Amino acid sequence: MRLSRYFLPVLKETPSEAQIVSHRYMLRAGMIKQQSAGIYSWLPLGFKVLRKIENIVHEEQIRAGHIPMLMPTIQSADLWRESGRYDGYGEEMLRMQDRHGRDMLFSPTAEEMITDIFRAHVNSYKDLPLTMYQIQWKFRDEIRPRFGVMRGREFYMKDGYNFDLTKEDALHAYNRHLVSYLRTYERMGLQAIPMRADSGPIGGDYTHEFLVLADTGESEVFYDSEVTDLTFGDRDIDYDNVAQCQGVMDEFTSRYARTDETHDAAEFDKVPEDRRRVARGIEVGQIFYFGTTYSDKLGATVVDKDQNQVPVHMGSHGIGVSRLLGAIIEASHDDKGIIWPEGVTPFHCGIVNLKQGDDEADAACEALYKQLSNAGLEPLYDDRNERAGGKFATMDLIGLPWRITVGPRGLKNGVVELTCRRTGASEDLTPDAAVAKVIKIFEPHHVRGL
Repeated sequence: MRLSRYFLPVLKETPSEAQIVSHRYMLRAGMIKQQSAGIYSWLPLGFKVLRKIENIVHEEQIRAGHIPMLMPTIQSADLWRESGRYDGYGEEMLRMQDRHGRDMLFSPTAEEMITDIFRAHVNSYKDLPLTMYQIQWKFRDEIRPRFGVMRGREFYMKDGYNFDLTKEDALHAYNRHLVSYLRTYERMGLQAIPMRADSGPIGGDYTHEFLVLADTGESEVFYDSEVTDLTFGDRDIDYDNVAQCQGVMDEFTSRYARTDETHDAAEFDKVPEDRRRVARGIEVGQIFYFGTTYSDKLGATVVDKDQNQVPVHMGSHGIGVSRLLGAIIEASHDDKGIIWPEGVTPFHCGIVNLKQGDDEADAACEALYKQLSNAGLEPLYDDRNERAGGKFATMDLIGLPWRITVGPRGLKNGVVELTCRRTGASEDLTPDAAVAKVIKIFEPHHVRGL
């Protein structure tokens, strides 16, 4: 993409309504535009990152054996009355009527609908286990939407649902989701710590939230510092291996880590004092096991081996796809702007032409642009007739992890400058060497944008 042809409405001033870093930078970098309280249009740069995050979520869900689908955003109130949640959910649910006077709602979650789909089509234990998921827009009518996409009313979310014959099978699904979420977040450059949490309106006895540590987090968290030393890495996991998934669950949840809602001061005091930490965290996902809560109420049963009609055991598992953009920025920025991790960057590399109109500089930039594009990467070429300082400020603000700077002086010596956004370190390389280095950097992360 050439910046002269892109829609990137960057702002020099910070809008007054933006209270936290991610909201400020998403507005200033031209990623979103507020349409009403807690509801945003996703402009091209923001939409591009949203798609990168969504792709990673899809890939890791499919790797774990989960099946993608799509359910409507508008649901019938009848299903929610059947489960008993319609009246009890609260004012966060946006209720409406269609032209025939039928009660409808804008989906805040989809346990009822997925259970209805299951009960209509599955009736034998031989069809289990089954896990289906979607990535879809949701709506919760927050009384005070704030912090941009971090606490909006409309949000993009992955919600998955498992159906199993027994509690043991369902807890394996729970563990499988924990493993897949660890992989998902690490691919995005995040350390998301699984913490014992409260189930809230979803219900259930087993639940963990995944939290990213950040000063602007909405939750107070208490944890053993050893949890921040854990990484999933590139280990190969067989998602059908019960013991292997349980082993990862034990490894990542055996140390104390809880949100303020489930904090136990007596248990926390057992952690060595030098390892006790109290901080703020941003929730980016949650997993639940709630047994037969919904299958009992909605009649989702199967015939078991002994020809008995039994309710299935269920769980639900969510990742806040749109919220993750804010969380990543909160965890990865400086006073100049965003610093995108390589796995989710909207463009892999920026190209800055210091002297637009200079034949040699223009030709060198075009060659770099073509080489990177031919390698399957997406460069953003700043070909505007602007001052160098303005070009650098834009690149720093939008946060591309790597930048190649091209100018007549360097070209006389046969070099361009390759700069790392995270460290600020620069090195002079031949154009071919700079391209080769960028290609190598993105080999483990490379996922084409949509």
